[in-house]
Amino acid sequence: MGTAKTATPAISPLTGEPIKRADAERLAGVLKALADPARLRLLSLIQSAPEGEASVTDLTAPLGLSQPTVSHHLRILTEAGLIEQEKRGVWAYYRLVPSAISAIAELLTPPRKRPTRKVR
Repeated sequence: MGTAKTATPAISPLTGEPIKRADAERLAGVLKALADPARLRLLSLIQSAPEGEASVTDLTAPLGLSQPTVSHHLRILTEAGLIEQEKRGVWAYYRLVPSAISAIAELLTPPRKRPTRKVR
């Protein structure tokens, strides 16, 4: 998942096993990318767009931010591996990477408790 820079670790910090330092740093980088209200809104706006993708011009007005600021946030989300970009002529379109979002959710979900057996 993600790019080589910020791919998330395979082991969750909630599995009961200690997470390696490098894995913790990568996961923290992805979570840091998510930990911004504008970036969370960008993810939401992209996901809810008619085709599941949007260009910078589609996103500036709903966010109330300038084009350079929106582009900055999109770059951070792209580097974190949460969205991907596709160039079409002079326009760039962004869409979520579903596997990246799912992997983050899974890493942060504690393992399910095993059902207890009834003693007969």
